[in-house]
Amino acid sequence: MTPSSVPAGGPGNYRDNWGIPHLWAESADELAFLQGRNAATDRSWQIELERWRSEGRTAEVLGPDALVWDRFARQARLNDTARRCFEKLPHETQHWCGQYVAGINQALADGLRGGPEFDAAGCAPEPWLPWTPLGVFLVHHILFSTFPNKMFRAHVARTLGENAVGLFSIEAPVWSGSNAWAAHGSTTASGRPLIAGDPHRLMELPGVYQQVRLACPEFDVVGFAFPGVPGLPHFAHTGHTAWAVTNAMADYQDLYVEELRRISDSTGDHIEARGPEGWETAVVSSETIRVRDSDAVTIEIIETARGPVISDTPDGGALSLRFPARVDGRLGFEALLPLLRSRNVADVEAALDAWVEPVNSVVAADSSGAVRHFVAGLVPQRNPANRRLPAPATSPRHAWDKHYASLPRTDIQRFAVSANDRAAGGGESVAMEFAPAHRATRIRHLLESAPAATLTVDDMQAIHTDTLLGPWPVFRQILGGMHPGALSPKAKDARSQLMAWDGRMDADSHQAALFAAWRGALVQRFHGHSALAPLNTPSGYSPLFGPWLSVASRIGFALETLLARAQELGIDVSTEAMAALEDTALEEALRDGGYWGDRHKLLPVHVLPEPLAATVPTSGLGGDTGCVLSTESLPGVEDRSFRGPVARYVWDLGDRDNSRWIVPFGAAGRPGHKHFTDQLPLWTDGQLVPVATDWAALAKDPH
Repeated sequence: MTPSSVPAGGPGNYRDNWGIPHLWAESADELAFLQGRNAATDRSWQIELERWRSEGRTAEVLGPDALVWDRFARQARLNDTARRCFEKLPHETQHWCGQYVAGINQALADGLRGGPEFDAAGCAPEPWLPWTPLGVFLVHHILFSTFPNKMFRAHVARTLGENAVGLFSIEAPVWSGSNAWAAHGSTTASGRPLIAGDPHRLMELPGVYQQVRLACPEFDVVGFAFPGVPGLPHFAHTGHTAWAVTNAMADYQDLYVEELRRISDSTGDHIEARGPEGWETAVVSSETIRVRDSDAVTIEIIETARGPVISDTPDGGALSLRFPARVDGRLGFEALLPLLRSRNVADVEAALDAWVEPVNSVVAADSSGAVRHFVAGLVPQRNPANRRLPAPATSPRHAWDKHYASLPRTDIQRFAVSANDRAAGGGESVAMEFAPAHRATRIRHLLESAPAATLTVDDMQAIHTDTLLGPWPVFRQILGGMHPGALSPKAKDARSQLMAWDGRMDADSHQAALFAAWRGALVQRFHGHSALAPLNTPSGYSPLFGPWLSVASRIGFALETLLARAQELGIDVSTEAMAALEDTALEEALRDGGYWGDRHKLLPVHVLPEPLAATVPTSGLGGDTGCVLSTESLPGVEDRSFRGPVARYVWDLGDRDNSRWIVPFGAAGRPGHKHFTDQLPLWTDGQLVPVATDWAALAKDPH
């Protein structure tokens, strides 16, 4: 690092015009301390809430409604898993994480951890434990994989028969979706690689990702951090290397159907679980959850040889959850420091050899011109049937062996595109289902349509906001097959408008609003059809998994598949589609020419005590599920978007000063702060802000 890249004001926290923290320290450990202190200062309520979630303590603050999460967190042993993973870290990484926690605790000692949420909730932050950051990371990702989908498939098999399970494939429900792409230097105007993308998650306020710069004599890295977690695990630019990830959609968690029995003998009362070799003693304990404004609740914690028991089943049994972090006692934090120190793509790949979960599809590039696409994480090798449904705990054929799958790695000569699709995720070697290929196909088309060696940062930025709806041709074909003479005049007019539509889910498009209304009506027609009525019986699983078990939501996600195969259940698709169009033609909100942005508004998720919730902003959006601009809605259930691009970025490997980034809200985590939502107008318009790298242009924060 050259002297000119060192801030004249010495170690500390500097801010750019957007309030983004730029941290400088004399060593990596001191930098971790600063990062922790900054996270605790800027995002105090947010990180404490995630800490309570990891420990199963949210009901203490939020009351009885939070009990369902706390029960799961404790039964799934999240905090204990975080502790195990921390204790197995190499000494250097353990100490580095400890310094991050020390920074958080120093902010508490310095009186910097208050905020209006704590005041309104009548609570206060507490000192963190050394493993709390690992617990926070687990909280963000324990529901990121596929095991709740197996519950829904089991419900379908139980109520409609096993042959109906495939009717609800979309490839897979898009509970998480992200885009990342890279252009080799041979395709860019600068001759150096470009990386861009946008992760899609719940639109939490404050945002799940924090823009930050981490600099010391060893490295100088800009990227997106998880508040409460050290380093920059998912998206960053070191000046030499850059990387970005998407969810690989890998199946690395299994559910087992457990048979339990209670016995009493001379040593006391026990619970046994029936395994492949007979009855086995389960590990049992009890914990008491304190509940605000209500009585405390004591729960039983059971762990079998497969894993912790997380839910009952409809027939009185139980489901246990097996996942690599619990089995191996590793989460992947060993990769975090080497990533910051990386100087080339090989270093990035070597660092992520230590990654465990979630399993990620990674695109990486370096300033020498190398571009690589690979999958990082642990996917256990086991019976493929485990990917489809909960497996019988008694069957040795469904047990894990000690081997993990070999994951794909590819050197890129033109473009790498990763959008949770089958091609990017590794195919059958890692999972049964992936996201539909619409986003990946569209991104690749836009990249390949550019003239040779002309791609710029502007071109990469423009791809973020493409609103062409991938599955529109399927719906248009349904419309084209309708006989206009069988429609009412209003429905006939609606059909004509849709047939003339270009398929773009633009915020100012009336036709996009009309399409969404018809699609939603079609979902509701299917939902109310007698052939699917058995799905509406109670599933018998924990209410925590209600979003994954919502029948209307699953129909909306699987609508493409159902349009092609619903006749297998005796559903006449043409009849239902025409009836849905008649329903849409009668909708009053569309008579006056309503726009998609009127229906498709931002719906931020923020756990705020009243009256602070009134400060949460909303705005009309373009895009939708199935667009590159994946501002996700739930067709037939909710047109507003509560899931979408929680960050956007373009990393320039030729000149980091040309890089750009944005988050949906702002750098600050405190309601009322000028940087709480100041990036929202730019984010809504598809704009990015420059990455600041000149220390002289930054202001030192006195705190």
